[in-house]
Amino acid sequence: MQKTLIAAALALAAGGAFAYHCPMDMKEIDAKLATNPKLSEADMAKVKQLRADGEAAHKAGNHDDSVKKLGEAKKILGI
Repeated sequence: MQKTLIAAALALAAGGAFAYHCPMDMKEIDAKLATNPKLSEADMAKVKQLRADGEAAHKAGNHDDSVKKLGEAKKILGI
C-alpha cells in the first residue's frame, strides 16, 4: 500500500513538471523568428502578438491559455 502511494505521488509530481511547456514553446518561436521567416506583415504581427499574449498568460498562471496562444503562433510559423 505504501509503495503504491509513493508511486502515485511521484507520477503526479512528474506529470505536473511536464504539463506546461510554455517556456520551451516561447524559445522555439523566438528561434524561428530569429531566422526571419517569410511571412506576410499581417502574419508576422499576429505571431508576435500571440507570442506576447502567450508569455503574459504564462506569467499570470493561465497556462492553458498560454499553451493555446503559443500553439497558434507555432502553427503560423510552421513549427
